[in-house]
Amino acid sequence: MDTLLIATFEILSFGAIVVLVVLGLGIIASMMGIFNFAQGEFVLLGAYVTYLMHSVGLPVPLGMLAAPVAVGTLGFVLEKLVVRRFYAAPIVAMLGTYALGLIIREAVRGLTGGLYLSVPEPISGSITIGSLHFAAWRGVIVIITLLVMAASHALLAYTSFGLRVRASLENPQLARASGISTGMIYSVTFAFGAALAGLAGALIVPVFSLFADLGIRFLIQGFVAVMVGGVGSFAGPVAGASVIGTFSAWLPWLMSPVIADVLVFVLAIIFIKFRPQGLVSGRGVNR
Repeated sequence: MDTLLIATFEILSFGAIVVLVVLGLGIIASMMGIFNFAQGEFVLLGAYVTYLMHSVGLPVPLGMLAAPVAVGTLGFVLEKLVVRRFYAAPIVAMLGTYALGLIIREAVRGLTGGLYLSVPEPISGSITIGSLHFAAWRGVIVIITLLVMAASHALLAYTSFGLRVRASLENPQLARASGISTGMIYSVTFAFGAALAGLAGALIVPVFSLFADLGIRFLIQGFVAVMVGGVGSFAGPVAGASVIGTFSAWLPWLMSPVIADVLVFVLAIIFIKFRPQGLVSGRGVNR
């Protein structure tokens, strides 16, 4: 029983990380009809910003607050200068964002010297319940993820900005005719998705350490999670992230981690084959 409870906690904490990454990726995919293949590197940048601020003597929590702001700002600029040129060609957009991610990854590799760098947990120690010990920081990650999910849903569902976002998603032409600046909506949405990835990187760097390839695993899992969950709604990517995050964290308890990763992807491919619209069918992007 103790092992089961510990495993459940590990699954929740890892699943929370995947949800943060996929939430941003899914919002961008649903809104713009493209997959941002630089999302994993936005996770890496969030981790690097946190490390950089810690290395100059600033508190780690301050770095974690700065990370989504910095990464979101970079995402806004990249959308304005590069990404928006590819909306008409989704395949080219994937290649373009992959190239951007490659540049970011190699830049961080050069800045870190290819080393593994550590950042201390802002809240160290463990939470003891009976004979069980749970890492306190992993619990904080779960709580923050739940709060971010609730805030993101409220922003998109109950605010005027969310109404404009949904209008631009459902019918961009009509939204533009109604006076909505869809170009600015796309820029802010892309920046928001990037900021969520930056926050994910900031939260996980004390757990996984900082290294240049940190974001690759989360990009692959995020892409698969969006496909499993379905594009075109808020609930789809979250559902997909919950499923992929659960299997990715649970299967290594039963078998080799390498085999577990392969099995997750095989199961996801089989699922997508028989249900290509995903767990939650969205209306998609009508550009």
